[in-house]
Amino acid sequence: MTTLWRHPTPKRAYEVVVVGAGGHGLATAYYLARKHGITDVAVLDKGWLAGGNMARNTTIIRSNYLWEPSAGIYEHALALWEGLEAELDYPLLFSQRGVLNLAHSEQDVRDGVRRVHANRLAGIDADWLSPAGILDVCPIVNVDPDARYPVLGATFQPRAGIAKHDHVAWGFARAADRLGVDLIENCEVTGFVRSGSRVTGVRTNRGDIHASTVALSAAGHTSVLAELVGLPLPLQSHPLQALVSELLEPVHPTVVMSNAVHVYVSQAHKGELVMGAGIDAYNSYTQRGGPHVIEAQMAAALELFPVFAGAHVLRTWGGVVDVSPDASPIIGPTGIHGLMINCGWGTGGFKATPGIGDVYADTIAHGRPHPLAVPFALERFTTGALVDEHGAAAVAH
Repeated sequence: MTTLWRHPTPKRAYEVVVVGAGGHGLATAYYLARKHGITDVAVLDKGWLAGGNMARNTTIIRSNYLWEPSAGIYEHALALWEGLEAELDYPLLFSQRGVLNLAHSEQDVRDGVRRVHANRLAGIDADWLSPAGILDVCPIVNVDPDARYPVLGATFQPRAGIAKHDHVAWGFARAADRLGVDLIENCEVTGFVRSGSRVTGVRTNRGDIHASTVALSAAGHTSVLAELVGLPLPLQSHPLQALVSELLEPVHPTVVMSNAVHVYVSQAHKGELVMGAGIDAYNSYTQRGGPHVIEAQMAAALELFPVFAGAHVLRTWGGVVDVSPDASPIIGPTGIHGLMINCGWGTGGFKATPGIGDVYADTIAHGRPHPLAVPFALERFTTGALVDEHGAAAVAH
């Protein structure tokens, strides 16, 4: 039986070591090799390739964020998504079925219309829909004005959609492997090798591995790794839960998101409904959450989609997301020579995968932030130049 990629023994030294073999880490390695000719790269993971948050997300892709820095990096990602299957020569099942963000109050309406205008000024596709317009896009949404949370309208991004998360990981892994990148599974980073003030490698359960640059990209756990080198990061890690139903006939043509009742629903290619919830309020590194969150998520879904009342839950799961104080990522140099970080994406990491891979690779290759990464530097938490996406994008997913 053949595998999708090689399983090499790690070398003792590389030009770049990427810590975290999820979507961001694999995409970063791929773009380092393809765009910058840096193939002496190892991607390390303490478990199996793409077995962390990449295997536990709800696959939503969109770029309709309010603030220009956020819209810029997510739109860059969306533009890359649109040609990624051909580039990687792998079926990612990328489906541009659109995303609806529902409004349930007058304040929701004001916020949504504001975001539509901001998106259009930034060159991003966005529309404001009335309840009748929502039914044209998704006839199964409950727009009854007497509902507990009446639907007053919605933003709609037609180019948004979904992709199959494991295929995305494998597509980047295969492409990086073909370019000579080493993908090292079951290789846990336990510390850092330092020479004076510079990081010169990582300590792992398979021995020390030296590198000119170490790039952290371990969703939910970057702060734990950074503490090993004495770098406190302004991050909190929370469980994030989701579920899928049994397989159903195609009934749900788009992605629907609601902040007020906090659930988001799409239908995967095989037919299962994919439902995500808000993050659990408590801090934890466990990949499970409180059952009351799932209960509230199901109640919200049935409020919006009464047609789902007869569906059965197939499985639930949890991931770990790291959230920064302004709900935006942290990208770039750390102040410690030889160490870069990519973290703090909260629930927005999957949709950014090709965009952050490209941006982070450029940052690593040139030793300075890519222009799209400049607003997301670590020092913004001391200068006060925050990119506050708390609620600004209707829901943070």
